[in-house]
Amino acid sequence: MQTLDAAAHLAVSDPASAIDSLPWLAAALADDRTAGRFDAWGRSTVIDENVGAAVLPRGVFDELHERAGLAAEWPIGNAGVLHVYGYLLSTTPTPYGLKRERWLSGELERACGLETGALLPWAPPETLLSRATAAASTLLARADAVTEEFGGRTARIALGAPLPDGGAALAYAVDGRIVTMFPVADPGGVRAGLGAPRLRWNAA
Repeated sequence: MQTLDAAAHLAVSDPASAIDSLPWLAAALADDRTAGRFDAWGRSTVIDENVGAAVLPRGVFDELHERAGLAAEWPIGNAGVLHVYGYLLSTTPTPYGLKRERWLSGELERACGLETGALLPWAPPETLLSRATAAASTLLARADAVTEEFGGRTARIALGAPLPDGGAALAYAVDGRIVTMFPVADPGGVRAGLGAPRLRWNAA
């Protein structure tokens, strides 16, 4: 954890060195690039809707996309790059804590019915993107997922089975590509907020 914190702070001034200081991250980006795994993810803005500001520096945004082999024009990039790997290097506080906590706290993996440690970024043998893609795809395949049509686009919102404390995992996709996945404390509140269809959760 301390190593990840150090890398996140280093990334502000030297994103390449920060990524290289985490061998598992550099290797994952290369592996996912070769395997074409970023294609399963849609587009997202790095401007967070809760804080109204970028949660990653421009240099980190550019370095991650370069290593992923993807063209991106700030502030819109690949959602897998940003939400999976970019969030690990974010130091921007949000009302829900640091963005990386979804991958570190264990709450999301419990909500997905996965084993402890299943979504830790450095857990072998598969990359975090590979594991996150599989978990999100399972959620989005649920029969009770909600589909929204708007402006010629199709979005899908899925909530997993509730935990004993009432929380659940949420996955969101637009036009068949994953945008994000995170734990929610109040699934009922999410359902109640599904009024007018629109882009949600930093999708672009």
